[in-house]
Amino acid sequence: MKLRALIWLGAMLSGLVLAGTARAVNCEQISFDGNSYTICDVTAGEDLRLFLRDDSGAVMGGFAALNSELNGALAFAMNAGMYDPELNPVGLYIEDGEQLKPASDGGGYGNFGLLPNGILCISDTIRVWESAAWAEAAPDCHYATQSGPMLVIGGKFHPEIREGSTSRLIRNGVGSSADGSHAVFAIANQPVNFYDFARLFRDHLHLPDALFLDANISQIYAPSLGRRDYGPQIGPMIGVVDATGGKG
Repeated sequence: MKLRALIWLGAMLSGLVLAGTARAVNCEQISFDGNSYTICDVTAGEDLRLFLRDDSGAVMGGFAALNSELNGALAFAMNAGMYDPELNPVGLYIEDGEQLKPASDGGGYGNFGLLPNGILCISDTIRVWESAAWAEAAPDCHYATQSGPMLVIGGKFHPEIREGSTSRLIRNGVGSSADGSHAVFAIANQPVNFYDFARLFRDHLHLPDALFLDANISQIYAPSLGRRDYGPQIGPMIGVVDATGGKG
């Protein structure tokens, strides 16, 4: 009995150690079709939130301010959609259940106007929706951000995405699984066109829906990889808060 008890206790302690070292988000460097990307996979149920302003009401504008606001508990972050010169979102924006800006048809605002655009909705699932489908389904989003264009819609490329485009930029985006059980956030480590970026989500990550978030200003905060991008000020940010505290 004593030996069995010791084995059981050892297994319990081992499980506690493993649980204590588990990460809220899994980030890695990958290569696909000659391009390098940094990706972070987030499972539904993690503490994934959108952020814009600090407790004083000022736009935070970057990951350093966000991590400070969270007392060093930021496990991952990325810029989360397009914004105006005052860093306010140009489309739908829901934070902590409160809609701060309504959905837009996206007309005439750069890539945002390359319809159809889309919405990332966070509830008990994490789902990328084409904007018209989102409006029809009317899901209850605890957090949501709108951007565009969609990269992949139901397993098919956005109708305006063409192979061989010469427009190559540092781009970032997000794709979700069909059941909303997880989402993958990705940023290119060198300039890519929309076609190459869309192929990453559909053909390598096998995600049926994916949304372009932005380009040129694209940034990621992935301390598990030693990466903390600091560039021009950004508007909405999305991030995972590590309940164990973290060091950021």
